[in-house]
Amino acid sequence: MKKMTRLKGAAAALAVLTSAQAAQAQDLTVAYFLEWPMPFQYAKVKGMYEEALGVDINWVSFDTGTAMSAAMASGDVQLSVSQGVPPFVVATSAGQDLQIVDVAVSYSDNDNCVVAETLEIDKTSASELEGKKVGVPIGTAAHYGFLSQMDHFGVDIGTMEIVDMAPADGAAAFAQGNLDMVCGWGGALRRMKEHGNVLLTGAEKEDLGILVFDVTSAPADFVAENSDMVAKFLAVTAEANAMWNSGENTEEMLPVIAEDAGMDLEATRATIETFVFPSVDEQLSAKWLAGGAASFMDGVASVFLEAGSIDEARDSYASAVNIGPLQAASDM
Repeated sequence: MKKMTRLKGAAAALAVLTSAQAAQAQDLTVAYFLEWPMPFQYAKVKGMYEEALGVDINWVSFDTGTAMSAAMASGDVQLSVSQGVPPFVVATSAGQDLQIVDVAVSYSDNDNCVVAETLEIDKTSASELEGKKVGVPIGTAAHYGFLSQMDHFGVDIGTMEIVDMAPADGAAAFAQGNLDMVCGWGGALRRMKEHGNVLLTGAEKEDLGILVFDVTSAPADFVAENSDMVAKFLAVTAEANAMWNSGENTEEMLPVIAEDAGMDLEATRATIETFVFPSVDEQLSAKWLAGGAASFMDGVASVFLEAGSIDEARDSYASAVNIGPLQAASDM
């Protein structure tokens, strides 16, 4: 486990890693999360991606978006599905040349921090968190949410012991009583809630401008050299999202998604019902990729910079958004 102050070193290390190598025509490696059910997993299991792209796909699960960044930097992964915006910002702020190619999911209620029930601390007494021990997956959406909430409540994070922990590890430590507060998402967050309470609901966070959404990301050189492949991949994802959003295929898709996510059926249903999967037209609107995402990344970088979590921010993150493949996908 690493302290929060180690994030600068980790980000700097990402900057000197080589950019991802362009995938050869015969294969593609894609990163995703377990216990994070999404419609694309139905297409994944049914072989829809391989059929559309005409290549073999190696799907690899990760624990955090920061690990996805490192894998793309080393060339081991070409596409990352549902990478959190904060780890994307950390990597690109450190000099890694990544691009956002779509909005994977929005989920304000499925990424949060939980306070131990024994402390009896809620939003009316959040100042009592000063001096407490917190498990946070550094550089992730949960980390950004934690910093934003602490800033909102006026809690001095300099007084806190902040430990870098993947959500699953944080949930286990929290259950054992080794943490006062813990942050995470998905199945880990559900387990955290068994032993504590959130300070703010998803709606309350959104009212404060604390958005939570993930993207599909890729090294810029891979996108440039394989734009048609990326477009076809996004077209399949969009098809799976449309199938799910229609509401007509839920009972067919849900068991397939659950098994692939490593979850039971009811937990999958409860989780995915808190997710929103924007259509391609919505993603290409000003709210998302035609301006909103870049502006949001400016805000994330500002929070991380003020907290000392990154050394510097980019002047603008607009160039880190590439809508070309998604526009092409909309015509397929």
